[in-house]
Amino acid sequence: MKKLTYFVHVGNGKYEPFFEYSISNVGIDEFYARQLCTYFIIKGSQYELVSNEMDGEEEILILEDRGRNNSVIDEKGFRGQGIHVEFRLHLESENYKLLTAIPCRTHLDVIRYLLKDVADVPGIGQMAVMSTEIDEDRGVYVLYVKDLDDTNME
Repeated sequence: MKKLTYFVHVGNGKYEPFFEYSISNVGIDEFYARQLCTYFIIKGSQYELVSNEMDGEEEILILEDRGRNNSVIDEKGFRGQGIHVEFRLHLESENYKLLTAIPCRTHLDVIRYLLKDVADVPGIGQMAVMSTEIDEDRGVYVLYVKDLDDTNME
């Protein structure tokens, strides 16, 4: 694995390179963490991962543009503060309320959370993971979670 390239669907079955990381810029653990995120936020826009592919030494992530990313009132930036994971309530009616944020030593620590269908949210307990994102604008990974006993698992 030498590079990770995001491609965005531009219509008519065409995809254009959008963003790229080199293994010399980020570690292999970050390459894998990024590939596990359902959403990619950058420059105020939201993109959804629709395909995760490989081509020789290149990792390829295919995205669909979902438009402007709606910010919520309790968002904070983590750039320059290390690796962090936020846990937010997966309810638009609750404005995706922040439950907690934790620092992680490495991206491998983040991967442990990103791989789960049910995660142990610090200070709260086990919750169902509904989606995950990497928010480039704020420099943070985000897990959107719901109560396990919530039968409406959209």
